[in-house]
This record gives sequence, structure tokens and C-alpha cells, in this order.
Amino acid sequence: MKRNAVISAVVVAVFAAIVTAALALGPDTTDPAEASEPGTSAGRLIRDDSHRLGAPGTGKVVLVEFLDFECESCRAAYPVVEDLRTKYTGKVDFVVRYFPIPSHTNAVNAAVAVEAAAQQGKFEDMYKRMYDTQTEWGEQQDSKADVFRGFAAELKLDMAAYDKAVADKATAERVERDRKDGLALGVKGTPTFFLNGKQIEPASVEDFHAQIDAALKG
Repeated sequence: MKRNAVISAVVVAVFAAIVTAALALGPDTTDPAEASEPGTSAGRLIRDDSHRLGAPGTGKVVLVEFLDFECESCRAAYPVVEDLRTKYTGKVDFVVRYFPIPSHTNAVNAAVAVEAAAQQGKFEDMYKRMYDTQTEWGEQQDSKADVFRGFAAELKLDMAAYDKAVADKATAERVERDRKDGLALGVKGTPTFFLNGKQIEPASVEDFHAQIDAALKG
């Protein structure tokens, strides 16, 4: 029992450190010139084709994240979100919106690759692959589209369909629509979270849980 308690304490400490690191890094920000006045349109926050992670919740509580797959802060927040998904499965809806930062060379390429995979029902698989490998391809100035194509092959996607989706301007437009929705909602960097339509800035893992718990009780 004592050993288990020690292990649990270590896990909590490491987990808290991850969140602290994400907060210390701060959000990766977009060009201030692109920022729009904050909006409140629910239609811009969640669209009919917005991607969801895991099983649907009850609809009472919805957590929306605007993210950039090349963003180090998003990568640091990734295990936190995964923990939230485990704790609140069936209770909270987790929605993902693309928000590629212009200064990240491969942010759009990554989002387009994920969207192309989503068209074959593999959104979550490619979403995870991007974060699990970010340190291998992120923060580089050359295109990593071939690397992402390799991920698609590893996921056993129909490669002809994948290539067609990546080349289709409608796929890039789908990503850009998410980004423009974010700008209209006042998103200035990533990751940015909205809980039941309200932008939140949790100070810690415990605070994140507390805010979700409060929403579930409300």
C-alpha cells in the first residue's frame, strides 16, 4: 500500500510538472495583425463537421481545444487532455479545432494530413501520431509532408485517397475555416480551451478538473 501511494504521488508530481511546463512555455501566438474581435457565435465554436475525440458525452459539458500540431505547448498539454478524456469519458464531449500558427513551417501540412486521415475515419489515430512524433519533425524549416505521408501508410490508409485529399484545396480550406473561426472567437495562440462556450485558462491540472467538475454539477 505504501509503495502504491509513493508511485501515485510521483505520477501526480510528474503530471503537474507537465502542465506547469505547458503554462511556462505559454501559448504559441498568431500574428497580432490577424487577430479579430472576440466573438460568441456557437456556430463558430463547434461546426457540424468538427472532430471529436473518443466516445460522445452527454452533451451537457463540451471542451473545445484550438490546437497546432507543431506547437510545443500543445504537445505538453496533450497528456493532460488524454487524462481528462480517461476521467470524464461518457460525461464530457472533447472537440478539436485546427489553429495552425503561421510561423510554424509544418503546422498546416500536419493539419492537412490529419484532415486527410479523418476522411478515412482515422482522425484520432493521426492526431496521436502527430503529437507522439512531434520532437522528430517539429521546429524545422523544410516540408515534412513526406513524413506525414509515411504516417498515413503506417496507419494503412488508402494512399491514393490520402494523396487526393492532401492535394484537394478543399482540405486546406477546411483547416483554414477552423483557424478563421478561432480568430473570430478571439483565439490568439495555442492551445486555447473553451468550456461550454467560455474561454478558460486553467492554472493547474487540479484547476482544470475543478472547472470541469463545476460544469458537470451546474
